[in-house]
Amino acid sequence: MKITLPGSETVTLTGQTIDKLIRAGDGDAALLYLYILKTHGHKTSSEAAVALQKNKGWVASAMAVLSRLGLVQLDDYDGTAEAEMGVSTSGNDSEKSAGKPFEQPRKHTQQEVTNELMSGSDFSVVVDETQRRLGTILSPDDLLRLFGIYDHLRLPPEVILQLITHCIKECSITGDGRAPSVRYIEKAAYTWEREGIYSLERAEEYLKALEAKKSARGQMKNTLHIKDRELSATEKRYVDSWIEMGFKSDAIAIAYDRTVVKTGGMAWPYIDGILKNWHNKGLHTAEQINENDSGKQRKTAGKQSSGQGYGRNSYGSQKHGEPTNEEMERMQRLLNKIKEE
Repeated sequence: MKITLPGSETVTLTGQTIDKLIRAGDGDAALLYLYILKTHGHKTSSEAAVALQKNKGWVASAMAVLSRLGLVQLDDYDGTAEAEMGVSTSGNDSEKSAGKPFEQPRKHTQQEVTNELMSGSDFSVVVDETQRRLGTILSPDDLLRLFGIYDHLRLPPEVILQLITHCIKECSITGDGRAPSVRYIEKAAYTWEREGIYSLERAEEYLKALEAKKSARGQMKNTLHIKDRELSATEKRYVDSWIEMGFKSDAIAIAYDRTVVKTGGMAWPYIDGILKNWHNKGLHTAEQINENDSGKQRKTAGKQSSGQGYGRNSYGSQKHGEPTNEEMERMQRLLNKIKEE
């Protein structure tokens, strides 16, 4: 048989895009996304339905998911059979370099915000509740930012309000007690969008994990004798990496002690090297470290000190200050000689 292979075609998806599709858990959206990449978005929804053996409703539903995830930008797409999908994607290697975030929102206008508020949509409810919680009237710039969270990031209204509640709590703990700015909320919103937080259930899971990480950070701060200040950005990266490796405070305490003894103080790269070495060996608890690592340290120390100090024999078994066997024999001969005289 003569087999003709298809031409070489490469489609690149960034790691961030893959993560979004996985978190969404929507196979239909993933399939449509691959089709869009393959055709560069130059096909109508009718053509997509035929090629994928689906109906128009399926295409419209999958497209809505991709838009909500921020993976496509729709150019006047209305979901009808004849509407050209006309999209630009974040995963096409001809448009975006691998790993580059796809976070450039379309610039909204004040008129769009006004029209949205006048329409009586959920956005007006979000604005009213945001102003109530922050205790201030939002400026035109604040409204634009909030609308970007609502329209570009596609976070549901209830998730946006949960996000605002979280930001207020964060500022009350780490800040001066003042309400967060909308710019601060916007920055946090992009983090939530990257984490795929589009429901209250997912938000609750995320906040619980965040709280657990903060608690672990606090314990490690105490272990490292860091008081009366917060961890710096670099210190947080170190500590978070140790938490992700699976280390607890008791293991950190051992690494800290060895670091201080060796360097005379706290040296972040040094303690990080110790912990990475343990991690590679599968040692994560104080018990595992004491059983498998400390023994080696003692043996090494014994070898280094072997033969040093007065009164040690060739096997290094004599304690410091004790006479050797040879000296005992010499002393015995001397006593015998004295008795004979």
